[in-house]
Amino acid sequence: MQFRYLLSLAGLICFHLSIAFQGQGKLTGYVKDAKTGESIPGATVRLLDTQLGTNTNPEGFYTINNIPPQTYSVQVSFVGYETVIKYGIVIKSGGIPDLNFELKESISELDEIVVVANPFEKIEETPLSIQRLSREEIATYPGGNNDIAKVVQSLPGVSGSVGGFRNDVIIRGGAPNENVYYLDGIEIPNINHFATQGSAGGPVGLLNVSFFEGVTLSTSAFGAQYDNVLSGVLQFDQRNGNNREMKTNVRVGSSETALTLESPLFKGGREESNTSFIASVRRSYLQLLFELIGLPILPDYWDYQYKLTHKFDKYNELIVTGVGSVDDFRVNELDEFDEEQQATQDQVPIIKQQTNTIGVSWKNRFKNGSGFMTTTLSSNRLENDFRQFMNNINQTGLFLQNKSVEMETKLRYNYTKFLKDWTVSGGLSLQQVNYENETIDLVNNFQYSADLDFLRYGLFGQANRTFYDERLSLSVGIRLDANTFTENGNNIFETFSPRISGSYTFDKLRKWSLNASLGRYFKIPPYTILGFTDNSGNQVNQSARYIQSDHAVLGLEYLVTPSARFTLEGFYKRYDNYPVSITDRVSLANLGADFSVLGNEPIASVGLGRTYGLEFLYQKKFTNNYYLIVAYTLYKSEYTAFDTKVYLPSSWDSRHLLTLTGGYKFGNNWELSGRMRYLGRTPFAPVDQAATLANYPAIIRDYSQLGTETLDTFNQVDLRIDKKWNYSKWTLNVFLEIQNILGSQIPEEPEFGLARDMDGLELSPRSLVEIMGIDNASVLPSIGVVIDF
Repeated sequence: MQFRYLLSLAGLICFHLSIAFQGQGKLTGYVKDAKTGESIPGATVRLLDTQLGTNTNPEGFYTINNIPPQTYSVQVSFVGYETVIKYGIVIKSGGIPDLNFELKESISELDEIVVVANPFEKIEETPLSIQRLSREEIATYPGGNNDIAKVVQSLPGVSGSVGGFRNDVIIRGGAPNENVYYLDGIEIPNINHFATQGSAGGPVGLLNVSFFEGVTLSTSAFGAQYDNVLSGVLQFDQRNGNNREMKTNVRVGSSETALTLESPLFKGGREESNTSFIASVRRSYLQLLFELIGLPILPDYWDYQYKLTHKFDKYNELIVTGVGSVDDFRVNELDEFDEEQQATQDQVPIIKQQTNTIGVSWKNRFKNGSGFMTTTLSSNRLENDFRQFMNNINQTGLFLQNKSVEMETKLRYNYTKFLKDWTVSGGLSLQQVNYENETIDLVNNFQYSADLDFLRYGLFGQANRTFYDERLSLSVGIRLDANTFTENGNNIFETFSPRISGSYTFDKLRKWSLNASLGRYFKIPPYTILGFTDNSGNQVNQSARYIQSDHAVLGLEYLVTPSARFTLEGFYKRYDNYPVSITDRVSLANLGADFSVLGNEPIASVGLGRTYGLEFLYQKKFTNNYYLIVAYTLYKSEYTAFDTKVYLPSSWDSRHLLTLTGGYKFGNNWELSGRMRYLGRTPFAPVDQAATLANYPAIIRDYSQLGTETLDTFNQVDLRIDKKWNYSKWTLNVFLEIQNILGSQIPEEPEFGLARDMDGLELSPRSLVEIMGIDNASVLPSIGVVIDF
C-alpha cells in the first residue's frame, strides 16, 4: 500500500509538471491599532527585498497584486507606531487568507531610530513562558499530520505521551488535564477525538488548522481572566471568513479528508460585506485502512468547525463559533491469530462519544478609544459511552461502563479600560454545570448513578503599566473562584489567587530583557471525581478541594537578530490538595494518559507535588530560506500520595526533553522540513500480574512500584517534503511525510495477554504471559494533497 501511495505521488508530480502556466498571487489584509482596534489608514505595507508594496485605504485595508508565488517577509510601518515584520508568508495564486497587522504606538521621537516590534509574542501580563506559532508554521509542521496537539510539542517544556496511540499535551511535568483551551476566547473542554473523560488527550486532534490565524501557548504567568488552569493555556485565534469573495480549501491526507469553505454573506453590490463565515467538515477513513490491513481497532470519526462574524459598525462585532465531533471506537475481528493483536482486541474499550461547543461573543469598543468590553455566552456538551467487555467482539460480559453526559453553560464578561499609562481590566464568570453518570465497575465493586446540578462563579481583575520609556513593564492580578457543590465551595477567599509579572529591557535596542513572574492558580477537580457516588448513595468526594499550584519563573531573552532569539527560563511549580486515589493510593496527577475514565473513584485531597527545571530555546523565524527551533528542557516531576514526605517520580518525569524543528525552502516552491524529538527514560507503574489474571481483560497496575521501572529513551525523526504548483486561480500542494524515518524503536510498556495456543484458544490452567518481540520500529510514510481556490 505504501508503494502505491508513493507511485500515486510520482504520477501527480509528473502530470502537473507538464503544465507550464504559473499564476500570480495577491496579498490582502487590514492594519489596526493594537490597543484600540481602530483602522490605520495610510500605513505602508511592503514585501521586503522587492519593489512591491502599497498603502492602506481609509478603512485600513490593503491589496498587493501580481506577486510571484514564493515566501516573503512582509513589513508594515506608520509614523508614531512600531514597525512590524511578519516572516515566512507564503504567497500562492489561490486561497490566501488575509494577512492582518496590529501596530503598537511607539514612544520614540521622529529623529530617533525606527523601533521594530519584537516578532515573538510578549504581552504585559505574560512577559515570559509564552510562545506563538503562525498559520504558516502550523500548516507545514513535519510529523504533525495537520494536528495542532502534535504541532505544539515542538515548543519548550511540551511533550506528548511516549508510545501508544495517544495525543496528550504534557507541559513542564504537569498532568494532561491541567491545561485549558480557548477558541477565540470561548473555552472548549478538549481538542482531541476519543478524549479521556476527566482528563484530556486522545489519539487525533479535532481542530482544523485551516482556520487558524495563529496559536499562542502560555505555560505560566496566566492572565487573571483564565480560570481552572494549572499548567498551560492554549489560545487558538481563528481567522474571519473572507468578506469579499468565496474561497475553498480541500485537504486529503493519509487518514482523513477535510473541506473548508469561506464566503461573505448579504454582500449585495458592495465590495465587501459586514458578515462572513468560515466552516469545515472532516471525515476519517482510518477505520477503512485499519480494517483493510487487519488491525484489531477501528477508530471512526467526524468533526466540524465554523465561525460567523458580523460587524454592526466600526465599534461593535458579533462572533458565533463552534466545534464538534462524532466518534466511534470499536474492534475488528481478526482473520488470523496474532498474540499482540489479540491482547489489544481483548483490552481496548468500546467508545461512542459526541462533543459540541457553541459560543456567541459580542465585542464593543468604546467610541473614544478608551477601552472595550467583551461578553461571551457559550455551551459545551460531552456524551461519553465507554464500555469494556469480557468479549469485545460479541460485546458480552460487561464489566466496566461509564455512560455520562457532561454539560456546561458559561457567561463571561470582561471590561478593559485604558487610563493614561495604565491598562485595567476586570470581569466575572458564571457557569451552570450539569453532570449525569451511570457507572458499572465490577473490578472495584462500584455501581451507581449520579446527577449533579450546580453553579461555578468567579471574579478577576488585572492592571498593567509600563515605565521608563516602556523598558519596564509590570502586571498584577487577582482571581477568586467558587462553586455551590463542594463543602467549602462557596468560601470564595479560599481560592484567592494573586499573580505578578514583570519585564525589564536592558538596552535601547531592546535586545536583552529579564522577565519574571509569581502566581497562584486553582483548578476544581474533574466532574468525574465530584460525581462519584458509593454503593450506599453517598457523594463521598463532596469534600474535595480546589487543586492549588504556585508558580515561580525567571527568564532571560536575547534577540540575536530581528528574526531570531535565545531564551533561558528556570521554573518551579508546587502543588497542594492534589486528589489521591483511595483505591490505588496514587496521586491522580500520574493518570489520565490512557483510554479510560479518570476520577470515577473515591479520593482524598491530600497530595502534594512539585515540578522544576530549566528551559532553553533558540528560535529563528523564516529568513534566508530557512527556519529553526531548538528547544531543550531539563526538569523533574514528582508527587506524593498519602505520605506527604515521600515524593515519587511522576508518569511524566522524563527529565530530558529535546526537540529540533526546521525547514528549508528551495527554488520552484519545493520545501524540506524535519523534526527530531528525544525524551529521557519515563517512569511507569508495572502491571500487577496476579490481580490482572484474576480480572482479565482489565489491566491492574501496581502503583506502589511507580518509578522503579522506566521506559527506554524515546527518539524519533520525521521528514516532510512539500511541492506547490500555482495556476491562474488555484493552488495545488502535494506533500510526502515520513514519520520515524530512521526506524527507531518506539518504547512501550510491557504488554500482557492470556496464554493461548497457535489457534488462539486459551490454555488451561489460565495464565498471563508477556508478549515478546513486539516491533515498534515502523517507518510510516503518508501522502497528502491540499487544494486552494
